[in-house]
Amino acid sequence: MAGTRAERFQRLQVGLLGIAAMVLLVGLADAISSRAQLTQEAAVPEAAPTTEPSDVATPRDPLAEAGVAPELPAEPTPSPTAATPNAEDDVPPPVSNAQLQ
Repeated sequence: MAGTRAERFQRLQVGLLGIAAMVLLVGLADAISSRAQLTQEAAVPEAAPTTEPSDVATPRDPLAEAGVAPELPAEPTPSPTAATPNAEDDVPPPVSNAQLQ
């Protein structure tokens, strides 16, 4: 042990102060932990939901909800293409009374 008697005593004081600080910190952490556990046990385990649960989760668009982007339909409407005939093509032309006789 090098140093004078005063230096050794100062090192001893610093070490004991450090140990005391660690004991206080561990005690404080334990008190906070036990208090949080008591609060958790006292809380209602399964509170009733504030909204009715839905069967189908609808996709959310935060930009549309904020009004920044236009709202898109949930299901896209099919557009007619060259491969699919129009509905008007399937309907026969009207028959006149002269054609019936």
